[in-house]
Amino acid sequence: MQERRKEQRKTLMAYTQVFDLYGGNLIGYLADLNLRGAMVIGNKPLPENLEFTLAIELPDLPETEASRITLPVRLVWCKPDISPEYFNLGFEFKEVSDVQKKVIQSIINNYEFRRDTPIYPINPSSADL
Repeated sequence: MQERRKEQRKTLMAYTQVFDLYGGNLIGYLADLNLRGAMVIGNKPLPENLEFTLAIELPDLPETEASRITLPVRLVWCKPDISPEYFNLGFEFKEVSDVQKKVIQSIINNYEFRRDTPIYPINPSSADL
């Protein structure tokens, strides 16, 4: 399948709950995020093109006192997760204010899972003597 995402998503290390704001139901947990959308891991499938308002409970962020961000979304795709009891839900944000963009960027900056390769010291037994 061709990748249509315009901005790379950042995998997160925070255990962040995501709710349907008006339905009050737990959708799942935030897995990755960018300024245009998010992937949520949930325990039930949802129909594509479903539109509603997500409420994302925020982890501790040094730049904000807010405890929640709400965003109107459209569910673009729903696929089974690698664990058969879960589903990956791909959401597109329909509107994001400048304030919300700053909060999203703060989440990414503080909770992105970084896959940096550690720099190990040279093994003395393998170095040329």
